[in-house]
Amino acid sequence: MKTLLSRSTALPMGAAMIAATLSMPSVAKQADLESLVNAAQKEGAVYSVGMPDSWANWKDTWKDLKSNYGLKHQDTDMSSAQEIAKFEAEKKNATADIGDVGFAFARVAVKKGVTQPYKPTTWSDIPNWAKDKDGHWALAYTGTISFISNNSLVKDAPKTWADLLEGNYKVTVGDVGVAAQANNAVLAAAFANGGDESNLKPAIKFFGELAKQGRLSFTDPSIANLEKGEVEVAIMWDFNALNYRDKIDRERFSVNIPQDGSVISGYTTIINKYAQNPNAAKLAREYIFSDQGQINLAEGYARPIRTNVALPKSVQDKLIANDQYSNVHPVTDFSAWEKSARKLPRQWQESVLIHQQ
Repeated sequence: MKTLLSRSTALPMGAAMIAATLSMPSVAKQADLESLVNAAQKEGAVYSVGMPDSWANWKDTWKDLKSNYGLKHQDTDMSSAQEIAKFEAEKKNATADIGDVGFAFARVAVKKGVTQPYKPTTWSDIPNWAKDKDGHWALAYTGTISFISNNSLVKDAPKTWADLLEGNYKVTVGDVGVAAQANNAVLAAAFANGGDESNLKPAIKFFGELAKQGRLSFTDPSIANLEKGEVEVAIMWDFNALNYRDKIDRERFSVNIPQDGSVISGYTTIINKYAQNPNAAKLAREYIFSDQGQINLAEGYARPIRTNVALPKSVQDKLIANDQYSNVHPVTDFSAWEKSARKLPRQWQESVLIHQQ
């Protein structure tokens, strides 16, 4: 997602310029995109939900859509479930055109029949696991479970789950059974130790061992607690860990993806089936998956789904190197994961917390 359109491009952007920047492979696609731009400019605005300026640096994308195409924008922040409920409740009286929902909610939205498809011109760059075959959704950016270590308190920053088990520091996992980040930390440990969405036993055993050692901490891995030095190692999404690291002191913390296995998830745009500005919504998705759209997300620590985008060095330096992501697993069996997540609070209580010293 990277250099589709420069912010200095004059308005309106001509079809030839768009074609050149997008490296469009066929005349038909050039014509399609020109029609889309014209139709979006006639609509003149795009209304989003769950895509506020501060999240994943959406503000730069909205700014670019305004300067390149003249599209006005307004967002109402809400959760993934609320976004889908809004699309479903308002139907033809829609006040939202596009939303951004967690991976697990993408299929829910399609099943409820509240989305419409659009495949951006960079569709082939998106991994198959991260997109709907019909174009109803596609992850624009990902989150992967990582370790953040306080270098002042931990001599050797852990790079694997095995390292965690052999360490002499406390490990913070958050509120398992309640917080999505903590639940995904358990799933990541399962993947690394031979389990999967339907079998969390290896992870329960792993955390039970940490608890027996008296090394499992339940301190909230918040930015305030990290800054105060109350967290030695925490398990959290990479985009949260990197953001906290840079806001406090990037030299003070190390962030690593566990090399023996982790879980990768992310967020996807959904275009409202009943959108009043459907072409503006499609153009927004087109831009989000462009080179510059992907760079904008990376500026906000959201890892771009397109790995063939050459990020500027200043942005690249904010993120973890690609080679650390060679052993990450997406959720492929959502129904199994849903069942496991429902059972997790009781399992955690009976097989982990019971050992806490």
